[in-house]
Amino acid sequence: MSDSEDMTEFASIVERIERGEVPIKNIERELICPICKELFTHPLILPCQHSVCHKCVKELLMLNHEDSFDAGSECSLPGSPRSRVPSPSMERLDRLVRSATVRRSFGSRGSISSPGWRRGSVTPRVTAIPCPGCQHDIDLGERGISMLFRNFTLESIVERYRQAARAAVAIMCNICKPPQQEATKSCMDCKASYCNECFKLHHPWGTPKAQHEYVGPTMNFRPKVLMCPEHEMEKVNMYCEVCRRPVCHLCKLGGSHANHKVTSMSSAYKILKEKLAKSIHYLISKEDQVRTQITELEVLINKTEENGQLAERQANEHFERLFETLQERKSEMLRSIEQSRNRRMEQLRGQVEEYQGMLENSGLVGYAQEVLKETDQSCFVQTAKQLHVRIQKATESLRTFHPAADPCFDEFVLDTSREEMLLKEMCFGGVPDPPLIDLSNSRVYNEASICWRLSDDHLPTDHHMLEYRRLGGPGQSPSQEDGEDNGVWRATDRVYGPSTVVCDLEPDSLYSFRVRSCRNSMFSPYSPEVTFHTPPAPVFGFLFSDKCGFSTERLILNKRRDTVESVAGMAFLLAAERVQTGSYIGLDYIIGDTGISQGRHYWAFKVEPYNYMVKVGVASDTKLIEWFHNPRDTSSPRYDHDSGHDSGSEDACYELSQPFTLVTLGMGKLIIPKASSTSSSSTANAQSADPGSRILPMPQRLGICLDYDACRVYFYDADTMRCLYERQVDCSGTMYPAFGLMGSGKVQLEEFLASKRLAF
Repeated sequence: MSDSEDMTEFASIVERIERGEVPIKNIERELICPICKELFTHPLILPCQHSVCHKCVKELLMLNHEDSFDAGSECSLPGSPRSRVPSPSMERLDRLVRSATVRRSFGSRGSISSPGWRRGSVTPRVTAIPCPGCQHDIDLGERGISMLFRNFTLESIVERYRQAARAAVAIMCNICKPPQQEATKSCMDCKASYCNECFKLHHPWGTPKAQHEYVGPTMNFRPKVLMCPEHEMEKVNMYCEVCRRPVCHLCKLGGSHANHKVTSMSSAYKILKEKLAKSIHYLISKEDQVRTQITELEVLINKTEENGQLAERQANEHFERLFETLQERKSEMLRSIEQSRNRRMEQLRGQVEEYQGMLENSGLVGYAQEVLKETDQSCFVQTAKQLHVRIQKATESLRTFHPAADPCFDEFVLDTSREEMLLKEMCFGGVPDPPLIDLSNSRVYNEASICWRLSDDHLPTDHHMLEYRRLGGPGQSPSQEDGEDNGVWRATDRVYGPSTVVCDLEPDSLYSFRVRSCRNSMFSPYSPEVTFHTPPAPVFGFLFSDKCGFSTERLILNKRRDTVESVAGMAFLLAAERVQTGSYIGLDYIIGDTGISQGRHYWAFKVEPYNYMVKVGVASDTKLIEWFHNPRDTSSPRYDHDSGHDSGSEDACYELSQPFTLVTLGMGKLIIPKASSTSSSSTANAQSADPGSRILPMPQRLGICLDYDACRVYFYDADTMRCLYERQVDCSGTMYPAFGLMGSGKVQLEEFLASKRLAF
């Protein structure tokens, strides 16, 4: 086809589209709202260019937050008809929940604020919703849905589709008195439908109404001019190529589109219309190819149906054979039990008859009594010899009584646990192997980051499903542990990677997790359950501070500021030839970049077991200022707080001047501080009685919980959530996570803590 012929055909298609000659058929799927699954009603265009019913957007915002939608934004234009939004149906709410939950649970954490910062407690309006079409988060801004354009073009197509679907139902004149006449035209200015007589009566020649725009009968009245939703008195006359939406001149001059590339509305109209028409022309020209592919798909559908039925028959045959085998084994084993029972019953009954013969005037005894009456000696001897043997056997059996058969059938007890497990694990050849939850990479706080591994020879899977349940907490009563939330498995949405995050876990509680994979609608068995204990407080996100007291010479921070390492320092190395004896005489301190001024907070970190000495805990800002402005020579005997006697006065004085509350880690051990005036009496007595109790094995991960309001700090084994040590702490000022390193030492914050702080 030549270029001229191609352009001629292209122009013809454009003219047919403009005249409405392209029939509306088989397009219902394009006119269905992805949320309510019904024909669009007042559709709004989201920033991602997908359309959603106005009422569905409101319901989705209402689901995220009661105060998130703007009650006065029924449509994007002033004067548009407002309708009372009905209560959402349960089915629709279910769909909304499914589309919104995944975004709430696994969405971005960019808006997380650091706990403990003194900020306003006013809850921000929730104006972000998940697009049901592309599943991207859509931020509607402060004005909410009033910023969205109504998709009038889509409304018109839906109305034409409705009219085509109900062609037998005519649109009646809105002016006629009963009986009403059928409408022949609709006025777009009056927003009413008329019959011929009523139209002439209300639009007489020579009046301004005669200039009104009229179309064929319709129920869809849209404004003649599209107004800017941000500047309600301005008409849209430009098109933003960045945001892909119409804008007015005020948006371009000083609004949100000031630095965006815009073009005139006529130019955008021409370009987009040509692109759309060309795309339609391409699809129409490929109609034969489309029909061929449809035929191929129909063949595949038939094959799928046939193969599915064949697979069902084969599966039924396998199960029938299993049932037959089970029935055969059942019959054989029951027959064995019956035969053994009958044999034992015969033996016991025979023994009963034998013993009954020992009774007087019956059986063997009665016969022997009759033999004794014989007077002929030869006849008596002939009969009595054999009878005497029988009497002796009966007497012996009477002395050593033993039942002839054992009534116990223990040897016939059937253990089917292995077979039951095999039956439960029975699956098709294409079912994926169960994944295994990776304990080393999974972390559980008030949010759980769960990772899992697939088998080495696994085939690609479609998705995974993680399930979790709450097993209870140590501080709960039995009635609370039997609540609805405990013991009930809850599933996350589909996960397409090897990890996911579960939000809103209860503090100080035990949770169980399991995961399974899915391939071609077939699920693998569940992975073995693993349990995690949540911390006693929400996670406190922070990074190491490179400001307050940080020694750039002896401490090295990585770029993310979540790992700090202690080194000798260049000045120390240059003076190494003068160093013959001695030891480290000071700690290099570093604190977190975020402080705590209220509430309970928890953080965790890792200290390598080969470290020389590391101290970890909390520090007060009021005492830190004095500490760094008046440094102490810790090597001087004046500041040796252990002079050798047991008065404890040096400990108390020294401790009151310290800004830090720390425990010591090093060489694979955890050293609890000596008893002091701020420690509990029971702890102090225990430490005084047994100094060895102060030395504990170093946990792989250490957790710290600061209860600012209760002025108490707790140290935990972060893997088992077992409290290792607790004590009072002076919380008169802002408290910071604190660390002190001496010699070779390294501290690494948990990834989850750092990511929360970096996201903020």
